[in-house]
Amino acid sequence: MSLLHLSENTLAAANLLGSWLAQNDFTSSPDAHESQLVVMAGNAVMPTIDAGCRLVSQYGGVLLISGGVGHSTSFLYEAIAQHPRYCSIETQGQPEAVLLAEIAYRFWQIPRERIVIEDRSTNCGENSWFTRRMMEQQGITAPYATVIQDPTMQRRTMATFARVWQDVGDAPCWLSYPGFTPELVNSPNGIAWKQPVEGLWSVTRYLSLILGELPRLRDDAQGYGPRGKDFIAHVDIPEAVEEAWQQLSTDPQLQGALASRTLA
Repeated sequence: MSLLHLSENTLAAANLLGSWLAQNDFTSSPDAHESQLVVMAGNAVMPTIDAGCRLVSQYGGVLLISGGVGHSTSFLYEAIAQHPRYCSIETQGQPEAVLLAEIAYRFWQIPRERIVIEDRSTNCGENSWFTRRMMEQQGITAPYATVIQDPTMQRRTMATFARVWQDVGDAPCWLSYPGFTPELVNSPNGIAWKQPVEGLWSVTRYLSLILGELPRLRDDAQGYGPRGKDFIAHVDIPEAVEEAWQQLSTDPQLQGALASRTLA
């Protein structure tokens, strides 16, 4: 574990940025009506995966899982191998959607006929496009649908779904639910998770991810918005979130720790 402690300002900035990225449209959790279709994008955050499976197990909806083999798939392999329950699943070479479907079926008792697998997408944009294609091919419709993704990518995923479905008149009302909102604290042993659970990022990886996410969400020439790469719908970024990102980006202690990988 790291011995690094962050200043209170930098710690607060990390938690503000992380909470905003983990877009949550619910004050508690989705109800039965909002969970008749749950779209889970492939990720390696176990509390998020469990939250999606729990919704479908509880309410009996359809679980559409989107995820092939991409640059982050190895993190899912590692998370499954280290998990006390899921470690019996063979991972090597398997698409993310296939592995998450196994978790849903074997450990959450979700019948295979209620699991739809899209196993070719390799990034956030393809998650959205290929989900649309799968729904159209299989005639899957719903007035509301809940989207679950790695909390660091939740807001970008929702903006991608908005972009991909913008020309569909009867598109579902897409609702965002990360299943878990990360929060960091300064502990006696250094920076740590406030609620440590199985299957989270390393602190280093998490901070790197949230720092890299905001530039993608900006609607400028370098960003993913309509004025840039046009991968996502326009996202309004609050001033406080931009200020939090600047605080993280200019904190010399944090930048030094990230560069040398001295965080846990």
